[in-house]
Amino acid sequence: MGIKDALRKQIEAIVILTDNEYDLVLRHFEAKNYKKHQYVVQAGSSAPYDHFVSKGLLKSSFTDEDGKEHIIQFAMEDWWISDPQAYHNRLDATLNIDCLENTQALAISIDNREKLCVECQKMEYFFLKKTTAGYIALQKRILSLMSQNSEDRYRLFKELYPDLVNRLPKKLIASYLGISRETLSRLSI
Repeated sequence: MGIKDALRKQIEAIVILTDNEYDLVLRHFEAKNYKKHQYVVQAGSSAPYDHFVSKGLLKSSFTDEDGKEHIIQFAMEDWWISDPQAYHNRLDATLNIDCLENTQALAISIDNREKLCVECQKMEYFFLKKTTAGYIALQKRILSLMSQNSEDRYRLFKELYPDLVNRLPKKLIASYLGISRETLSRLSI
């Protein structure tokens, strides 16, 4: 399935578009190709795009003042990734987003997203549904970090993201779960 077909499939899981409407949608996106280890967004710079990933794997992270990296999100095929605060509010990014694999994505600027939502109300509804789903997933993640032990968090991660378990180094999974690499190794046995 091509990049444009993947986006259409995701949109049409929520709203059905005519061919003309989908052509309009595509005119608001830009195809992007990134290399492994390339930054898509760096803290302190702008975050001009929201990315729909068609191929590859990225991570979003925050580095605290002690230099410790805290992983916020992974994004693989059919997922979206940006620094939402920077993207929506046109601020400098607080997150780093970098490629863990070579990545192909369709990117939309906030200006184009706003224009698209005015021009095609179906897309406004689509973005509302995707944003709401993202907020719900974030709430579940925060509650998991606050209330579950390491073993339960790892079990849930494996259930929710079985494809990521084999694509990610254990060090990154441990950081995402808020546990040490050593603890994760004990849980993985």
